Amino acid sequence: MKKMLLAFGMAGALFGGSVAWAEEAATATTPTEEIVLVEEAGDTTNTTTDTTAAIAEAALVEAAAPAEEEPTLDTGDTAWVLTSTALVLLMTIPGLALFYGGMVRKKNVLATMAHSFIAAAVVSIAWVIIGYTLAFGEGNAFIGGLDKFMLAGITTEALSGTIPEILFVIFQMTFAIITVAIISGSIAERMKFGAFVAFIALWVVIVYAPITHWVWGGGWLGNDGALDFAGGTVVHINSGVAGLVAAYMLGKRMGLGRESMAPHNLTLTVVGASLLWVGWFGFNGGSALGANGSAGYALIVTQVAAAAAAISWLITEKLARGKASVLGGVSGAVAGLVVITPAAGFVTVGGALAMGLIGGVVCFWGITALKRALKADDSLDAFGLHGVGGIVGAILTAFFASEFIMGDNAPANVMHQLWVQVEGVLATIAYSAIMTFIILKVIDLIIGIRVASDDERMGLDLSQHGERVE
Repeated sequence: MKKMLLAFGMAGALFGGSVAWAEEAATATTPTEEIVLVEEAGDTTNTTTDTTAAIAEAALVEAAAPAEEEPTLDTGDTAWVLTSTALVLLMTIPGLALFYGGMVRKKNVLATMAHSFIAAAVVSIAWVIIGYTLAFGEGNAFIGGLDKFMLAGITTEALSGTIPEILFVIFQMTFAIITVAIISGSIAERMKFGAFVAFIALWVVIVYAPITHWVWGGGWLGNDGALDFAGGTVVHINSGVAGLVAAYMLGKRMGLGRESMAPHNLTLTVVGASLLWVGWFGFNGGSALGANGSAGYALIVTQVAAAAAAISWLITEKLARGKASVLGGVSGAVAGLVVITPAAGFVTVGGALAMGLIGGVVCFWGITALKRALKADDSLDAFGLHGVGGIVGAILTAFFASEFIMGDNAPANVMHQLWVQVEGVLATIAYSAIMTFIILKVIDLIIGIRVASDDERMGLDLSQHGERVE
């Protein structure tokens, strides 16, 4: 990988240099014919006249040349991204909080919902201080610089495309929030609240921001041509892998396999999943960063993929278990939403239908057979849904990216694009897994990451927060 990156960097430098040299050659001053004429004819009057005329003609041509258009604010685009920002925040609070909260035991419901709520608070502060600049600041291929530390230099007039940059800051903040909150599904019912707060504060800066820069901030994956419209790698693979590592490090819940771990209130889960589905319109549609046809297509393929995955999950569950459960239906819809996320701006409705059908089946396998094989207590299936779904979506994007939607930007070679997508998947898995392990290990050595046995039996609502649901 290092050799490949080095070669790519050198090639880019050479290419950039060759372009610069060509431009210098094209714009360099060349001897004029008037000088030659002067030497041959010795007529300085004619030479002066010809030169003056040439200068005047050049000035007229330069004046007639169209000036380079500067970015301008588009109020329609701004209004759409404002709306999308609210929708993405809605996905975490209350969407994910309800989705996860309904699936745990009654004694842990408040603690589980608190994870999503505190993620919104902690990540918001970390993002404006240093997260945004590391993700989108001027830097190198791997990390952004500190030029936008504490949002320095971002005025109300500063633009990112056709929207205010400050709006882009908070839109991206909501992505960081839900990515962190997804991880909490893997560690539910057994992690110390203080340890979780410390973990997410570090993780969003050390793990999330760099991977965001790789893909969307001018980093090496984006330059390689990786396709990730709204966060298949940045959000879902990243959070799913981090959750799996955290589940291994925390160990299994007490009584798992011997005691009932049944959800205490699936009504909350259905409501939460419904809010996630609605909010995903902002998640995928807003990633077009404009009120345009790309946003419209992102919405329709999001809806189709979610519906297709819900149906394929229910059919698979019926065949495997004899009944199609409500929890299975909402889980299937979430799986479809995850799978379509990296491809939302690149595929047709037919591609979305196929991706949804595949995603529902594969993610069902992810939370059943694969989960048993991994032997990890991924409490609420963050890896099975988001990790597996993100991987499937990223890979399928290479096959279903359509020239009909992307035009000249469509991949010219499917196999090359497949390699680029796999490269992004593997890099995200490796970096997220290693850094998550290191962060949790350090926190464990300092304050510990798992609650005491008595506290776990009592329930995290009482032991961590001094409250309970009656």
